[in-house]
Amino acid sequence: MAAKRRDTPSKGDLREQAILDAAEVLLERERAEPMTVESIAKGAGISRGSLYFYFGSKQEVLAALVARTVARLHLDDRSADPGLPAHDVVRRAVENTARTWSEHGLVMRAAVEFGPEVPEIAQLWRDTIANNTTAMTRVLVAAGLPDEDGPTGAAALAQALCWMTERNFYHASTQPGGLDRATETMVEIWCRVLPGG
Repeated sequence: MAAKRRDTPSKGDLREQAILDAAEVLLERERAEPMTVESIAKGAGISRGSLYFYFGSKQEVLAALVARTVARLHLDDRSADPGLPAHDVVRRAVENTARTWSEHGLVMRAAVEFGPEVPEIAQLWRDTIANNTTAMTRVLVAAGLPDEDGPTGAAALAQALCWMTERNFYHASTQPGGLDRATETMVEIWCRVLPGG
């Protein structure tokens, strides 16, 4: 007999989410450097020892927080609805990315900044960009760009544009109104790459 799946999160799942929520709040107040396991545990309303049941270090908490956040950035086949024009798919993808940067910019910036020190965070970030590059390559190919290897093929262009979008949103997320301006700029650049753009 198969194990019955729960419809509601377990107490442990809720506590883990509370730890991640506390870490995100702390990023807003004190940034990642001065954040400690003690301060994260206190923010989650648990003891330091209890936190170690879920995570072995501050870096593991940050990696889990980044994983939760970048899951919202992953584009998939639903993002590239075949019934939508490529320009609309591009706008939807860029706006989704901007929304995540707007809602979780501190976590996203921490991912960029701590990637060199925490290999798991760096890998999560690279995997996210790779996933989005693959999805956007399909969009570019469907729009008529060449599906070929080389610097002018759809995959190379999608990779360059995804990294350019990431860098621009990283900087724009620190400025009031910056993400709105960057979103329009990135949509314009992506659309100019499209045939007839």
